[in-house]
Amino acid sequence: MKNSLIQKYNVPGPRYTSYPTVPYWNEADFSYQDWVSSFKKTFLESNTTEGISLYIHLPFCESLCTFCGCNKRITKNHSVESPYIQAVLKEWNLYCELLHEQPIIKEIHLGGGTPTFFSTENLEELINGIFAKAVKAKDYEFSFEGHPNNTSHAHLKKLYDLGFRRVSFGVQDYSEKVQKAIHREQPFHNVAKVTFWAREIGYTSIGHDIIFGLPFQKIEDVVDTIEKTKSLQPDRLAFYSYAHVPWIKGNGQRGFKDEDIPKDREKRLLYRIGKELLLKNGYHEIGMDHFALETDSLYQSFKNGQLHRNFMGYSSSKTKLMIGLGVSSIGDSWYSFAQNEKSLDDYYKALAQNKLPIFRGHLLTEEDLIIRKHILNLMCQFETTWDKKNTYFKEIPEVLEQLQEMEKDGILIMLENGIQVSDKGKAYVRNICMAFDLHLKRKAPETALFSMTI
Repeated sequence: MKNSLIQKYNVPGPRYTSYPTVPYWNEADFSYQDWVSSFKKTFLESNTTEGISLYIHLPFCESLCTFCGCNKRITKNHSVESPYIQAVLKEWNLYCELLHEQPIIKEIHLGGGTPTFFSTENLEELINGIFAKAVKAKDYEFSFEGHPNNTSHAHLKKLYDLGFRRVSFGVQDYSEKVQKAIHREQPFHNVAKVTFWAREIGYTSIGHDIIFGLPFQKIEDVVDTIEKTKSLQPDRLAFYSYAHVPWIKGNGQRGFKDEDIPKDREKRLLYRIGKELLLKNGYHEIGMDHFALETDSLYQSFKNGQLHRNFMGYSSSKTKLMIGLGVSSIGDSWYSFAQNEKSLDDYYKALAQNKLPIFRGHLLTEEDLIIRKHILNLMCQFETTWDKKNTYFKEIPEVLEQLQEMEKDGILIMLENGIQVSDKGKAYVRNICMAFDLHLKRKAPETALFSMTI
């Protein structure tokens, strides 16, 4: 039965960091002014009650990791740091000029690229520049992604002093053969060192990112990685499926052959054994690919029904407005999405003209907003419900047919007016979300867009 389920549900599918997913944005009906109007509206609705979130993309890396599909710029030339920081601060100032009151910042996340590519001085200039025009919310949460090979004690201390209390380190796998294949060679010692430093300094949430399904990865590699991880006791873990998307320009996923990658049953076995070990070691599954100890804020939010998911990943609370700063960043006003220019040259050029560097976006329809809620519920609570008032949509009967098929397969439980994902079904939550994805149903992709769901 397990093999047949894998064969049935192992199809290309989105990870649903947004709904609609980026390939289905209606760019033709979106304008620069639409985004300006939308984010200003949401800011007025939520700044004083929720605060806002900032995602700041720091794209530079000194070397290319061949498992990565993110927007990045490979260079060892650190003279690029200061001009980029100045550009991000100019973008932030352009946003602030459009607002009639001081922004209250609830969340900041520094993503990459490699945020710790930047010097402590430049990171300090960035954060201080942000707060020259803003204030911190009382219950703010600032986080950043750190590379174990180049995150220094000074990085951790400086960002802590600037208000950061959460850090995630990209581990991927400890096998030397796997690390060599993905061009991410980092010994366990480096991960242990930065983890102990962060804990000693006072970070309240330390995360590790682990990937299953990497080239040459075997069961013993996953077991060894999780056993080493257990010894460090990170507060939360992301246990991701490797997304093999070699067709994306510049992602570098060509350092190994397709036959070197675990597939189907073999890959699912890596996940199952890894998940069993995580649960055995005190971690709780709180969302797609994510696990946390009971003491972590992410677990508490999951239990309280307050977990949220957006372009920054999982968050312990929701803000209606998330502004994306930096090249390729995506902003979310709840009613619309907007993405910045994806090339540095175009990003700098727009800012030189005193314009927000937006190049595409999407205005969410009433239908989009309803479907978005269902997908968020499934991603954050493993269940969703609908009623005739505000969470029902006319295609529910057709969706129910597909859900009933999934119920027969044991991956969800039908409720009177909703569904609940079963324990077995948590591995297939992307597939369950796809049953609600009306854009995907109406127009199947003609070319490769998404990674496989399993």
